[in-house]
Amino acid sequence: MLAAFTRLSPPQPLLAFIRSAGDRLRPPRPVPYLSAETRARDEALGSGRAAGRQLAALLFERDRGGLPTIVLGGFVPDSTEQVHLLRGFLLRKGSVYYFNYPRGGFSLDLLCAQLDDLVADLASRGRRPVILSVSFGCGIVLEWLRRARDEGRAPDAAGLVFVSPVACAADVLEEGAGKPSTLLGRALKPYLGADAAGDPAIVEKSRAIFMRMFEAGAQNKASLRALMGHGELRRLRAAVFRAIREIDATGAHERVRSLMEMAPMTSWPAAGEAPLSPAPTLILYAEKEGAVIAAGSPTRIALESSRQALFPNSEIRIVSGGETPVQHASLIFHYFQFLPHLTAFYRLLKTGKLRLAA
Repeated sequence: MLAAFTRLSPPQPLLAFIRSAGDRLRPPRPVPYLSAETRARDEALGSGRAAGRQLAALLFERDRGGLPTIVLGGFVPDSTEQVHLLRGFLLRKGSVYYFNYPRGGFSLDLLCAQLDDLVADLASRGRRPVILSVSFGCGIVLEWLRRARDEGRAPDAAGLVFVSPVACAADVLEEGAGKPSTLLGRALKPYLGADAAGDPAIVEKSRAIFMRMFEAGAQNKASLRALMGHGELRRLRAAVFRAIREIDATGAHERVRSLMEMAPMTSWPAAGEAPLSPAPTLILYAEKEGAVIAAGSPTRIALESSRQALFPNSEIRIVSGGETPVQHASLIFHYFQFLPHLTAFYRLLKTGKLRLAA
């Protein structure tokens, strides 16, 4: 509304004030969601492919809008914290459903099953969702879509958003390289050793790297003052660090193993050249992905070279701007840079006129 009256984007301090005021009036209170559809989950558990400790926690915040969003975050933090600054925007569109991965385990089969069930549950009530995934969460969604395509079915999604996709180990660990060139690669490579499962130092080292990645953004004091108040930042930081500390050795190893199980998109069989999804799709990369995504990322190569075959109704954007370069999946510290792209995409979903990128 402000943009319409002023013919330009509202200034960041005003947007930050409106968002923080909205959060004070309606603070985050996600509650557990029990899906009415559990067929795929029950089948995965009953087959022995997964265990109950590997179930993700499914949370939601209700709103009356007609366009719900399902959020799948990266390795850390939880999805609820990953989109902390975006939650007000998402809730204006509809209810928001969060997948928070278990601390003491992880199963790609079970995650795909839970996602199947939730999408089917929402579709049965006439609520086709947007699925918004971040970093490693993008890999889960891409694997889920590949499995559905190979089974001859297309999940009923209103739209797909991929933020800084990581969908295989080669995205963060360059093949044949000695020392990993990315921070995430340095966190994950020790898990690949023969004795990794019995070495608690590996988990501690990866915790320290993830905490450092968060704190690197927190050093930009001016940016943080424009984003949130001191109390809000303190609560967010505590939640992020609690998630990092509570992931135990089993949970950490199973998350990494799931990433290792994901085949590079450049090696996927064509499956009759069928697209992964006809749904409107937005793919966002940050202007500086080098600290996390390797230069030869198979996922990026596949999405940039075969995007229209994989997602016929899609566009790919580079998120840039601001006083500091936009980093990998930086939805918290570069909220204002990501917001215009997401706003435009949700508006186009509403009008049904997605502009295809050239």
